[in-house]
Amino acid sequence: RAVLRKASALEYKIQRRALRKEDFINYIQYEVNLLELIKKRRARIGYPFKKDEIEHSILHRVHSLFNRATGKWKDDVQLWLSHVAFCKQWNAKHQLSKVFSTMLAIHSNKPALWIMAAKWEMETRLSSESARHLFLRALRFHPECPKLYQEYFRMELMHAEKQRKEKKEFEQAKMDLGEFNYSEEILNGEMARIVYRDASEKIKGVEFQLAVLSIAKLFDFTQDLQKEILESLQTRYADDPLTWDYMARRELELGSPQPTEHTPKQKKVSEMAQREERCCAVFDEAVRAVPTEDMWKCYITFCLERYNRKTNSEELKQKRLERTLNVFSKAHESSLLPEAFYKQWLQLLLDSNLSEKAVEVAEAATRHFSQSVETWQMRLQVLIRLKMDDVTQCFEEAIKHVKSKGTLPLWTLWVEWSEGTNSKEDTEALYQRSLHATTPAESVTLKEMYLDWTYRNGGYKKVKRLFTSLCENRPFSLDFFRKMIQIEKEQESCKMLHLREYYERALREFGSTNTDLWLDYIKEELNHPKGKPENCGSIHWRAMKMLQGDLVEDFVSKYTLLQTGHL
Repeated sequence: RAVLRKASALEYKIQRRALRKEDFINYIQYEVNLLELIKKRRARIGYPFKKDEIEHSILHRVHSLFNRATGKWKDDVQLWLSHVAFCKQWNAKHQLSKVFSTMLAIHSNKPALWIMAAKWEMETRLSSESARHLFLRALRFHPECPKLYQEYFRMELMHAEKQRKEKKEFEQAKMDLGEFNYSEEILNGEMARIVYRDASEKIKGVEFQLAVLSIAKLFDFTQDLQKEILESLQTRYADDPLTWDYMARRELELGSPQPTEHTPKQKKVSEMAQREERCCAVFDEAVRAVPTEDMWKCYITFCLERYNRKTNSEELKQKRLERTLNVFSKAHESSLLPEAFYKQWLQLLLDSNLSEKAVEVAEAATRHFSQSVETWQMRLQVLIRLKMDDVTQCFEEAIKHVKSKGTLPLWTLWVEWSEGTNSKEDTEALYQRSLHATTPAESVTLKEMYLDWTYRNGGYKKVKRLFTSLCENRPFSLDFFRKMIQIEKEQESCKMLHLREYYERALREFGSTNTDLWLDYIKEELNHPKGKPENCGSIHWRAMKMLQGDLVEDFVSKYTLLQTGHL
């Protein structure tokens, strides 16, 4: 009865004139949950009968609901995919074939759906022919889609591998195949070769060639095909850094047998060192042939990857470090070292206790990228870490070179360093200077830091004078006011008069966008010994007038919880 009642209610909703997608989704979800429940109950009581009368009728209803929903909301891809997932879950192959056919007729502009359908035909229905037809249809709509070609290429290789296995099994069983013959060309991946050649004409770029090569390497009968792709790569894209990067990294895999458990440790280390040397020889040739920033980037990335690999051999670790530092130096001398890599270089130098070299590199980086805040920040951090004498001079130089906008990280670093190093007077003067030097939006952060530092070093009276002074210049942050409220609360004689002043100032700035501020003000009036609970009504009225949009509803619900003691 409960099932009937619920199903009837859901059925009424989808029979209305104004249909809603949510009603269909809810109905489908209910029926799917019911199927799962029946499945569990069958398993529990061991009753496998009457599936046609029970499950099949529900499955038929769910399919018809999906068909109506996808017919009404054709553009909703997620709805189509839900139907596909349902068909797969309940092994409805015939129905799924229809769903894919209809979906691809409507959404022919989405390559991912074509790939999904072809993959299903290949892997579930074991039909290479149907998968091939789908890929060929897809390529008529998307003749320059790299992903489609990659998956088509993979499918042809999978088909060839499947036929090779079949032939092998027939030969082992010594069965007479009669007139049926396996084509040697197909067994050797000739179809995949045709796909690759066709794709190479239409799709330019190393990335596609490398993607196809990585797919071909998954199959053990594609040596000739791999060779052809590699030759094409070297001929057509000899000046591309990615080609050189691949050729260099390939040396790690070539030329040495795989080490076994019985191979001596020292021999493994020497073999790995030799492979890495061969890689670096290719990279050295690459940076001479293609002297670009991207090429150096590939070389350095490789060196860093090898250096970061774990090894128990100190000798190998030291070799990798020396090689990496040497490559960094060469790239820097060529003026082709990307800005982002200077930080990693400095970190390596500092970790290796090469502090003098680190200072030189940091200075050279700021000469190359004199407008970059990050580079100056990096140099200053090195000087501070090494406790050098010329930190102040370097800060002055940085501020002079960098434009005022975006200098907040430099000022923040400067005042933080000054707090721990300079006198209170110098630090205060620096804070005052930073507020004038930065843009109004950036000065907000410095105001919070200045307030906090003044309270820690000058006490309550001084911070109160500073707060009044800073309030004369907008903008402010909410944390600026909350910090002052917190400072007031920490005093032994916490005055409600002062708290009201701080809340009122904060509400003038953030009263229209922040519900919690109003609630905190009300709580303060209720809980403070000198508070006036009778003011809560007027604060509530002001909040209702001042808050915007959905925030009013949010405030009302929170205020109700506060009144009932749940907040």
